[in-house]
Amino acid sequence: MTDTIDHDEAVAARAADPAAASETLVTVEHLSRTFDVSPPWLDRALEGMKRQIVHAVSDVSFTIERGETFALVGESGSGKSTIAKVVVGLMPAKGGSIVIDGVTMGEGSSRDVRALRRRMQMIFQDPYASLNPRMRVDKILAEPIRAFGLMSGRNRRARVAELLEAVGLHPRDGRKYPHEFSGGQRQRICIARALASNPAFLVCDEPTSALDVSVQAQILNLMKDLQDELGLTYLFISHNLAVVRHMANRIGVLYLGRLAEVAPSEALFSTPRHPYTKMLLDALPDVEMSGRARTPVTGEIPNPIDPPTGCAFHPRCPLADTRCRAERPELAPAPDTPANLVACHAVEEGRDRQAA
Repeated sequence: MTDTIDHDEAVAARAADPAAASETLVTVEHLSRTFDVSPPWLDRALEGMKRQIVHAVSDVSFTIERGETFALVGESGSGKSTIAKVVVGLMPAKGGSIVIDGVTMGEGSSRDVRALRRRMQMIFQDPYASLNPRMRVDKILAEPIRAFGLMSGRNRRARVAELLEAVGLHPRDGRKYPHEFSGGQRQRICIARALASNPAFLVCDEPTSALDVSVQAQILNLMKDLQDELGLTYLFISHNLAVVRHMANRIGVLYLGRLAEVAPSEALFSTPRHPYTKMLLDALPDVEMSGRARTPVTGEIPNPIDPPTGCAFHPRCPLADTRCRAERPELAPAPDTPANLVACHAVEEGRDRQAA
């Protein structure tokens, strides 16, 4: 029970201290991850083929403040889920560094790493595949508590009941198996399991994409309520811009494994600067009936095994020129809207304003 009290005291202290509340919890610098998808060695030797390397994530840097929700969006294949898995340590990075709560992933003492793993958890995309069908729910929720040695006996059972109530389920539901629940209820169980170790940081990999729209809203509201109550920090992965607008304080737009734009949520939706961000937003339905024309997304993400030279977006960009095809842009504050960090030569040179 001590860890629960310490967690609650820490949350209260952060709420009372604005300086602590703005402290950076997660720092990701120059993160890269590749995958070797080459055919077997003998096939390559016989056919004279070279190795085929997928550059899933390339030189990605961002920070997440304590208590903030930072979202990563982009089309399928942009590297969102790969970043999520690397950040929580489910797969190693090829390059770069990840610092969470002062501990560098892959470094530090075993005690520091174990404490860090307790303080960060992940909510997976598919609630049907991420729960053990052979275990009752109470055993599923008790497993992280037991693994980290937080509680035992009666205290552990009380904590499991408390977790079920926190996500809108009844303590009696702990006696059931996962197949006895709906998709939305299973995702609530996944959230309860993630909260079992009293984490400070949750990585949410498209937590509502497998659910019905009506259930999505319930889960998102639950996550917001839990964040406000427990002072949680989220890395939120999604391809749904409407969901991201509801959840995130800041948003990073990924394209072919690189950040195209990073901005506060309202700034990104009101004054998007990168042509790719504008293309995604132009494709959204006009639910406010403002009369805005909807433009479908054109083109496809290039082959990550053989990405384009220069700016990866230039084959689909209406503002691309010779420099865009030859030189890769770096993420930098946009002229006139410094809150938006943009990797675009057209924005840097003001050509996007002239075209508008």
